[in-house]
Amino acid sequence: MTSTPGSAVPTAAPTPPPSERPESEGKLRRFSRAERWVHRTTAALMLLCIATAAALYVPQLAELVGRRPLVVTLHQWSGLLTPAPFLLGLASPAFRADLRRLNRFGAHDRTWLRAARRRDRSPESRPAGKFNAGQKVYASWIAGAVLVMLATGLMMWFTSLTPLVWRTSATFVHDWLALAVGIVVAGHVAKALADPEARRGMRTGWVERGWARREHALWAADETDDA
Repeated sequence: MTSTPGSAVPTAAPTPPPSERPESEGKLRRFSRAERWVHRTTAALMLLCIATAAALYVPQLAELVGRRPLVVTLHQWSGLLTPAPFLLGLASPAFRADLRRLNRFGAHDRTWLRAARRRDRSPESRPAGKFNAGQKVYASWIAGAVLVMLATGLMMWFTSLTPLVWRTSATFVHDWLALAVGIVVAGHVAKALADPEARRGMRTGWVERGWARREHALWAADETDDA
């Protein structure tokens, strides 16, 4: 606080630097720091897993990268550690609350999916809570895929634990599911690149209220009522 000489009355408060200004002005808090950490770490591990898989299975990439034993080791450990951020994130109340949201499928989610099937992109036709139906389907699918990839990968890694026929089947499932995961993750990245505000929410934890009302109207209404 500053004041003029001879006066004890403050004249004006100094403008705080950008780093100290309230980030919530005109915004809604979307993700906690723990949730953003889980997302970033999981994304890094999964992308490393996909990149090393490509270097192992695409001959041109394998020749370009070389050092196959190192690539195999990176692939094995990145795959094994992929569930770790999720497990650590369970210590966060905000993360557990969002898991409950992702696991609930309501009438508005069915409405969203019907609109998506009709290619109706109007916000009124796609009511959504904090997560829309597409995000819920993606989260469920990718969680199941990670578990299957982990199980089949362990069978391929520790060859003495299972019979040959199991390992052969595990290799088939692992390879084709890896291709499907790569395609689905690429689609997820493409959707994120098309929505700068969604990326900002994951990067900073805050989103504009206008975006929230347009894309996640039910969640924005709940947050406004709570405020």
